[in-house]
Amino acid sequence: MKLKKINATLSLLAIMFLMLHIGYSVFAYITFYYNPVLTKAFAIPFMVLTCFHAICGMSIVFFQADGTRLDLYPKQNMRTILQRVSAALIFPLLILHINTFQLLQYSAGKRNNLLFGLLIFMEVLFFATVITHVAVSVTAALITLGILASRNKQIIIDRVIYIIGAIAFSVAVIAVVKTQMAMFIR
Repeated sequence: MKLKKINATLSLLAIMFLMLHIGYSVFAYITFYYNPVLTKAFAIPFMVLTCFHAICGMSIVFFQADGTRLDLYPKQNMRTILQRVSAALIFPLLILHINTFQLLQYSAGKRNNLLFGLLIFMEVLFFATVITHVAVSVTAALITLGILASRNKQIIIDRVIYIIGAIAFSVAVIAVVKTQMAMFIR
């Protein structure tokens, strides 16, 4: 249980830095402002926390046999299934996300509209995957830490998180995609 509490704490801290990263990125894209120091100040703590969270999460699943029979009650375990599938998708999509600017620049220079469109789609998919993972994970972390015990409060918090997630996703997609298209499509 100690590893689960550490993982829950890491996840909540990572979520806090994710929101800062999204907020700064939206600001940077809307204003065409790039500061490498600020970019790293928001991204590096987020990446470090996320890596430790991922290591703890994988350790729990592989070494503590946590929920290895998700197939028994698929409807009741839908959140856990979404949580794990989204976690698995984050890392390959992250590689593209980190390199999206250079790849968009390359595809625009080569006038490869198919690659450009695919990269934009993958960026939107990455945002959706990360927000989905966060949305289904917050109350689980709060329950693990003993902060949340009421099922009614969980439902309310979940709804608030889903709304915040939908807003963060929409704002990020609009700001980032609009600016990427403005920078590279002529």
